[in-house]
Amino acid sequence: MTTITSQNLVDMFLAIAGAIEEKKDHLSELDGVIGDADHGVTMHIGFSAVKNALTGLDTGESDPATVFNTAAKSFLNAVGASSGPLYATAFMRAGAAAKGKGDLDRDAMIEVFGAMAKGIQDRGKAERGDKTMVDAWAPAAEAIAEAAERGAPLAECFDAAAKAAEEGAEATKAMRASKGRASRLGERSLGHMDPGAASTALIVGVMAKSLAAA
Repeated sequence: MTTITSQNLVDMFLAIAGAIEEKKDHLSELDGVIGDADHGVTMHIGFSAVKNALTGLDTGESDPATVFNTAAKSFLNAVGASSGPLYATAFMRAGAAAKGKGDLDRDAMIEVFGAMAKGIQDRGKAERGDKTMVDAWAPAAEAIAEAAERGAPLAECFDAAAKAAEEGAEATKAMRASKGRASRLGERSLGHMDPGAASTALIVGVMAKSLAAA
């Protein structure tokens, strides 16, 4: 069974930061249609802060919970927009789920992922169908749990989550926004992908690739 170490988690966060940097303009363009046009920049600032904080972390002395809690604190301190508290909560919930564990086995890592998704939903008070990042996080959490119940290995579980997140993000095009700035557009929000769901699909996809290589 694959076990995920603190170093694996740091490598995962660094990979996410790199992917967000590469796609930040695209994410901001998506946000420009139905929001403030700053989602890519905001996420880049947040994950750059996470990258800087984790680069200086001694993974030999830090458990997985410390990695997640460090990510949470650095993201929140760097980002004042709505994404800040959402991802800080996700990472703090992940840290709580990983507390007391030296390494994370398949089931522990899947529990961590579910905690992240639940944290975002709880903090944002959004439901599926509201055209938010929950429309990608929630199906991803369901898919990873279902794959685990089938006895799938960790890499396959995360592949299922990544596919579900991507499909969830795509599905937001057909939704009318009912949360945030986009909700003011009414019917005009139809036909456009939610930027938060798009960045979620990117993040979950990178997690799948990074952890598969661990």
